[in-house]
Amino acid sequence: MANASTSVASRPTPVAWLLLAVLAVMWGCSFILVKKALAGFTAPQVGGLRIFFAFLFFVPILIAQRRNLPSRNRWGWCLVAGLLGNLIPSLLFATAGAHIASSVSGILNSFTPLFVLVTGVLVFKNKVRTDQVAGILFGLVGCVMIILVGKSGELALNGYALLVVLATVCYGFNLHVVRTFLSGIPALALTAATFTTIGPLAAGVLLGSGDFFERAARPEALQPLLLAALLGVIGSGVAMILFNRLLQMTSAVFASSVTYLIPIVAVGWGLLDGERLALQQVLGMGVILVGVYLVNRPAPKPTRQPVADEARP
Repeated sequence: MANASTSVASRPTPVAWLLLAVLAVMWGCSFILVKKALAGFTAPQVGGLRIFFAFLFFVPILIAQRRNLPSRNRWGWCLVAGLLGNLIPSLLFATAGAHIASSVSGILNSFTPLFVLVTGVLVFKNKVRTDQVAGILFGLVGCVMIILVGKSGELALNGYALLVVLATVCYGFNLHVVRTFLSGIPALALTAATFTTIGPLAAGVLLGSGDFFERAARPEALQPLLLAALLGVIGSGVAMILFNRLLQMTSAVFASSVTYLIPIVAVGWGLLDGERLALQQVLGMGVILVGVYLVNRPAPKPTRQPVADEARP
């Protein structure tokens, strides 16, 4: 299969599939948690809190893992991975979450495997098959179907949905950065290192937001604050440990296939919270998932050509 990895197991192990399912639940819940945290804080504050709480979670782990940390010349790539895989998407998802349904964010997040393939081809010079190109086109069509639905369900361009798409572009680049430049580092040490590089930046986002401490001091902010902490520790911290381990066990495309399952969890939570999806958005999700399937479908085994009989007299 032509994908981002260079030497991975031909078939994912049962442990890899289990990690995929656990990650789907963790990340599928994150969209509704973002929505609830926005009840007490602004979008940049929610994004910053998510990363800062994850950073605090990883400080003792960083100390414990000091013997396994990346070499000095790889810390720059840890920063790149932290920005592309965590901080920037966290801010984009929070900003989008203030204007679109959490279930729509979860659906558009399924675009990630398509951008894994695109970035692998354009930047990392990976090969691509015809059916994978078809998958990318399906994904684009599904994306357009979703973002052309306004907040009230009418036909209109929802620009905030494009922020989620941009976040998936970041994820696509990040997967290749981790596999190409940060391979061989234990998953726990790698995740701790990436959050260490972006934790101070997240603190800067909170301090620069202006009224963070004023909002945090309000009694009604306690629940949003706790939800943001849960989002950071579980949705970013623990989940990224598992994801980096999965990425090292399998291919970048397989690891990103967690987005097959995330929309199911995200839509479920959204419906329980009273959200409603337009028929066009449901159909768009289906089209995107068809595209993701085509991108991830194993390459057909080459048929062996029969050896011609020796020339007969």
